[in-house]
Amino acid sequence: MTAHPRGESPDPAAEDDEAVEDAVTQAADTPGTPDEGGAGSAEGADDGAGGAEGAQDLEQAPGAPASPAPALSEAEAELAAQRELRERIEQRKAEREAPIAAGTKLSGPAADLLAAVRAVESGEKPGTAFFDSPASAPAPRRAAPAAPAAPVRHSPAPERRAHRAASPEAAASVAEVLAEGGAPGALAGAAAATLGEGAAGVLREDPWQLLSVPGVRPEQADGFARALLGAECGPDDGRRTAALVGWLLERAALRGHTAMDADEVRTALAGFAVTDPGEAVQQAAAEGVVLVFQDDEAEETDGGAAEPEGTEEAGEASEEGPRGDEEPVTVLLGLDRYALAEESLADGLARLVNTCEKGADWTETAAAAPSPSAGELIRAAATAGLVAHSGGESARAEPAALVAAAHGLGLRAVGTTHSEDGRRRLAAAVGDPGSAVTLSALLSGEDGPGRDADGAFALDVLVVLDAPQLDVETAAMLVESLADGTRLVLSGDPGVLGSAGAGRVFADVIAARACPHVVSRTPDPGPIGELVSGIGAGELAQVEAPGKEVVIVPVRDAGEAVHRTVQLVADSVPRAIGVPSSDTQVITVGHGGSAGTTALNAALKQRLNPGPGRFGGFDPGDRVVHVPSPGRVVPGSVVSADAEGLHLDCAGTPVVVPQDRVETSVRHGWALSAHQAAGMRWPAAVVVLPGDAARGLSRPWVYTAFSRGERHLSVVHGVDQALPRAVAEIPAQERTTRLRPLLEALPTPDAS
Repeated sequence: MTAHPRGESPDPAAEDDEAVEDAVTQAADTPGTPDEGGAGSAEGADDGAGGAEGAQDLEQAPGAPASPAPALSEAEAELAAQRELRERIEQRKAEREAPIAAGTKLSGPAADLLAAVRAVESGEKPGTAFFDSPASAPAPRRAAPAAPAAPVRHSPAPERRAHRAASPEAAASVAEVLAEGGAPGALAGAAAATLGEGAAGVLREDPWQLLSVPGVRPEQADGFARALLGAECGPDDGRRTAALVGWLLERAALRGHTAMDADEVRTALAGFAVTDPGEAVQQAAAEGVVLVFQDDEAEETDGGAAEPEGTEEAGEASEEGPRGDEEPVTVLLGLDRYALAEESLADGLARLVNTCEKGADWTETAAAAPSPSAGELIRAAATAGLVAHSGGESARAEPAALVAAAHGLGLRAVGTTHSEDGRRRLAAAVGDPGSAVTLSALLSGEDGPGRDADGAFALDVLVVLDAPQLDVETAAMLVESLADGTRLVLSGDPGVLGSAGAGRVFADVIAARACPHVVSRTPDPGPIGELVSGIGAGELAQVEAPGKEVVIVPVRDAGEAVHRTVQLVADSVPRAIGVPSSDTQVITVGHGGSAGTTALNAALKQRLNPGPGRFGGFDPGDRVVHVPSPGRVVPGSVVSADAEGLHLDCAGTPVVVPQDRVETSVRHGWALSAHQAAGMRWPAAVVVLPGDAARGLSRPWVYTAFSRGERHLSVVHGVDQALPRAVAEIPAQERTTRLRPLLEALPTPDAS
């Protein structure tokens, strides 16, 4: 490969969040209408298709097609399933234990946390009185089932929350209130779905609750509140400050954080004209909008636990600085859903570690493993209830070998993946289609081993591939569904982009050293593997590519980038490499911009499947992605459209998207962002880096995008030195989470 530098660049890594936000930034005083956000809106017809001029011919032949992911059901059904699962979990706990004081049905710190939340809600305590306490050993749970239970089918459970559809009456009532406040009526459905059937009354009482609707910004909620409340409205209104605190934490969650430094929250509040940010944080904590946590290390002095402090005292200490030799106290604020998920996940992982059979002898099986790294992984899984495994694409053969080995030992084992493409590759590696399932299908009961009478998976070994894509809420649900004694293996490539949801489960488990960590010694082969391995180490090196496995196409501007991309996909790659357009994936930095996914998809449609867009901008034969819930991307193609909705073929599975959801959950899919492409691979990939893409580049982004091609990679390069600089100097953005310290505080296995 020859790296031909150029230009500069835009859009950041967390596109799904930004799309939600950007779609709404229209009005000044009144709320704008959210434009679907990261999941959706139909692609506009921006620029024309590029001609057939000879851009930069490729001269190599590669790969086998990689199939898209499967269809999932709609977000409403997924939310119902998630609630049903959580209700069942609580019911099981209630049945196992007699009624006891509120907040103590969970074990250890989770119990304290829940008790504090309930105490705040009942008025027994102010929210400022609660601080996080050291974790205790988790209580033992059920034993693993003796025999597989018959599969129980459930509706799909989502990786994160989705909103229930509002009734027409509720939406109509909300529309009236929005009209009074000068807000667009188009927000009515989303507001009613977010705030519930009584949304109209909620908004009259507290207009700033409009901030909880995805995409609405503070200045828009302020305009709405002024129109409804008049002179009664002010910047220090307690309703406003509480809503702002919650909004800031929800925004942080969209960027992957499960908690936020209290100082950052106060600084942000000051930017929204709040006179006393410290008091605003105190009030939000007292009302239960947020929970307050102190850094565990700072809480302990002279070997003992410090007395809990209120938010005010903590804030004052922070402002005054450390006293004497004391370390500065870090105070974190978090939403209860993420706090409870992290507490539950930490306790659940500790339960698996402590209930696993430690004396299993898999020596002979490990000796027969196909590679030394696979043997090491099998030996680690034999003696530990939780194992982390990291490596590149070639290393995926090692967890596959573990699943096959577990079958040979008579154990019930299955592997899960982030996408249908990953599931097919895993099934092929294991040699058993029933041994691989997507994580969404496993949680929903659509596929997999089924559950026992307690709701636990009928499994002895569960291997989770694509573990970096696992967010904390999904991970908590998954671990809660594992019986005592089940072995859990988290496997993935630490170099790729993180989960779409909040948390960094895989990285936190590794950093906490909570379990054995097997690092694969199996390198990714070929020029692409060599290139990507160098990127992971912070170096963009030139690689020898005699078969044109890696090709650089320099461009001067975004217009030329679009033109060259269309030519590569439609002509050069199929002719010189032998990979058809349908098996070539375009990847770019973001959705907006002159060479973002929207512009590229419009140009590619014009060239590859021209048509008038008869149904919401789509025609039969269009390549699309379906986004049934945030963070889920299911590639497919349009088959037809009728009164029922848009009919898609998603990896052989027919999917019907209702008319009212097409705009928000379907977009053209010739070009994707790197976040959307994570967990999937194609025979050929074309990565587009126009000059305005530099701001969105980082080492994980480049690593993820460049590793999506199995046998061929073209880079449409217009960012000059920004590309090597991003690889060398811009590592993964850190996420603020509490899982690592929670895991570090848990007792070690066999500790008395």
